[in-house]
Amino acid sequence: MLVAFAGISFLVKAQDFKKVQTASLLGQVEMAKTEIDKLESDSKSLAKAEFWMWKSKIYASLYKDEKFRVKYPGSEVSANAAFKKYVSMDTSMKIMKENNGHDAAFDIYTTSFNLGIKTFNQKKWDSALYYFKYSVEYYDIIYQNKWSSLTMPFDTTSILYAGYSAQNGMKINEAIQFYTRLVDHHVAGDANLDFYRYILIANSDKKDSANFYKYYAISEKTFPKENWYEYEIDFIRKYYDLAGKTAFYERENAAGTLTATKYLHFGDMFVNLTKEDKENLDSAKISAYQAKGRDAFKKAFQLDPTNSIAAFNAGVIHYNDFNTYDDRVRVLIRNLQDINSQKTVEKDPKKKAAQDAKFKLLTDPIKASMASYEVPMLAAVDSAINWLDKAFTVLKDKHPRDKFEKSSYVKSIDFLANLYAYKRDKVRGKDAKAFDALDAKFKYYDNLHDSAENEK
Repeated sequence: MLVAFAGISFLVKAQDFKKVQTASLLGQVEMAKTEIDKLESDSKSLAKAEFWMWKSKIYASLYKDEKFRVKYPGSEVSANAAFKKYVSMDTSMKIMKENNGHDAAFDIYTTSFNLGIKTFNQKKWDSALYYFKYSVEYYDIIYQNKWSSLTMPFDTTSILYAGYSAQNGMKINEAIQFYTRLVDHHVAGDANLDFYRYILIANSDKKDSANFYKYYAISEKTFPKENWYEYEIDFIRKYYDLAGKTAFYERENAAGTLTATKYLHFGDMFVNLTKEDKENLDSAKISAYQAKGRDAFKKAFQLDPTNSIAAFNAGVIHYNDFNTYDDRVRVLIRNLQDINSQKTVEKDPKKKAAQDAKFKLLTDPIKASMASYEVPMLAAVDSAINWLDKAFTVLKDKHPRDKFEKSSYVKSIDFLANLYAYKRDKVRGKDAKAFDALDAKFKYYDNLHDSAENEK
């Protein structure tokens, strides 16, 4: 009797799957759902791979049909879970092949893709990402199992839209996950440049050195005509502290691998130190970084003689050095004037000699300090003239000029006029020929001021 009952039970269960199969083949999706749901409470059915194959196929059909999708929300979740359960129990997928069970994968893929597009166009980023994740996953399953004639190993469109959805939804890590899959395969085309850029910016923001340089190299290889150096400079600014930037610069400078643009950017980093950097440096070290930045600007111009901004920046630093010396000398002159104002008129020769000796002790150190500034001050003037003139020469014949170039052009003219006026006044009454030559230079630049301003 036990044997007989076992046989009857087997026939009932076989018959139950037969009902599921028949309803499914006839397109009676709801009836098929009813039959498969009946078996949900039977532990023996749940132990069979066949149950999970039919459940995935039926629930994927519900998901595919809009009216059933609304009536039975979450059908895609059930279909996906059942599909994965089946695959784990029947790695050969024999039952699925015999019953066209792989239709479930196609239904989940196409329906998810279409819903992804629909919700993306509605700017529902979280929903779009949810659906595109399914379309990406099931395209992979279809391709890997050779269930179609697809030749692309991944669905570029689904991956791209998944990345867009994640990016628009501010889910950076997920956006990177999808975009990097495309970048890892060197997907080219100008339309795809943006996600290469996004990956570099995201890794720069995260200060992820390994991934930044990994994808920096891929970006350069895939789009060799693009100027990727800006992203590396951005990474250096964010990733390295001042000591790290300095070490990086000195290493690359010694190796001769820095371009004119990189020299320009490093010059800017060293000259325009952050507030935090300045708090940790004394005035001497700040001046040393100014000099390092100035030299970087000069190297940038040497590599690219059309780079007026590099020459202008180098000239401005020398001009600032001149102003620093000039300010110090003016302070010393005022000190001398204050001391001399305290002298009284002495008619008595002995008293006068004593007073002169006393004041000489006070004024000689000041005069010596003033004299010590003459050589470096004149050197700063000549260097400023040299580099500002280079900037002026490039800019005077350049049309049109951008906003910064226009400003640099006017300032070069004004600074050069001031510098030549200083040199002219230094030889006044001493060298008439030199005075006339320097005065002519001053007038040349001074007369250009108004026309340069009007060009702005």
